[in-house]
Amino acid sequence: MPRRTLRHLVGPRGALRGSSGKQPKVVALGGGMGLSASLTALRRITGDLTAVVTVADDGGSSGRLRDELGVLPPGDLRKALAALCGDDDWGRTWADLIQHRFESKGELHEHAVGNLLIVALWEQLGDHVKALDLVGKLLGAHGRVLPMSAVPLELRARVRGHDPARPEETSTVRGQATVALTPGEVQEVHLVPNDPPAVPEAVRAVLDADWVVLGPGSWFSSVIPHLLVPELLGALTETKARKVLSLNLAPQPGETDGFSPQRHLEVLARHAPKLAFDVVLADQDAVPDQDSLREAAERLGGTVELAPVAAPGGGPKHDPELLAAAYDRIFRMHGRIGPWR
Repeated sequence: MPRRTLRHLVGPRGALRGSSGKQPKVVALGGGMGLSASLTALRRITGDLTAVVTVADDGGSSGRLRDELGVLPPGDLRKALAALCGDDDWGRTWADLIQHRFESKGELHEHAVGNLLIVALWEQLGDHVKALDLVGKLLGAHGRVLPMSAVPLELRARVRGHDPARPEETSTVRGQATVALTPGEVQEVHLVPNDPPAVPEAVRAVLDADWVVLGPGSWFSSVIPHLLVPELLGALTETKARKVLSLNLAPQPGETDGFSPQRHLEVLARHAPKLAFDVVLADQDAVPDQDSLREAAERLGGTVELAPVAAPGGGPKHDPELLAAAYDRIFRMHGRIGPWR
């Protein structure tokens, strides 16, 4: 959908409305830059948006704060909040501020301002959700950000060839940062603890949603972990919401190097065999074998929607307007065009 035709579909705050004036309730799950891309697009078409964010990060500023203070890693939560900031001066100013990283020769080097703000409010309020809601209010965020679990999680993976000198050997790799950069082939992932509690507000959001969007993002370290939280997986399975699986624009070096689009679906199904999706969204130029992808999507209970969602030039990056147009079309074609339920 060209950009000019998207504008007259939205309300005064950039939110898509049905004939009743209601907006679809949308929940987006993921982490990192993939979730940020999805949120940046979705906030253009609905004002009723909730992000549910993975909390297994153990690298960089987040990892240091997690190790020192025993808190949830705030980095992916910060990125989600920044993505929900508006395109006006207020939104851009706050988005830039919370993403700002200090440069020094001391302990503050590479810490993000938003990470420190979030952790400080956690300590003051003693409540993850209230603190994130308060940060969202301060930023004027167009939506809500929730952690998928209230306890820090460790990601572990079975990887074949993690040691290049032993390419056929399978070993256990610990930590999201290590899994994301492994030179080997990830076979499966699990969380420690292996039965983590979900944040109740995240479960309720999924159960109450009209649409749930999973992905894009780092497949094994940002997308699949949501399916390893039993209460969250139960909500995803039970919800009456329609579900979209949004694929990446290209395989990720390390985690999914050499993966075809359909293989992404196959490994996800191995981790959550009872979970079905209504729609699989993929960039039309990133699918060399459309028939195989359609067959894989059918095994998940869904259909494939191909759309131009990549930004022109440079590396694989979603264009917010094009991705918003693709979500908008899916919501209208596969949902209710009139009043949202």
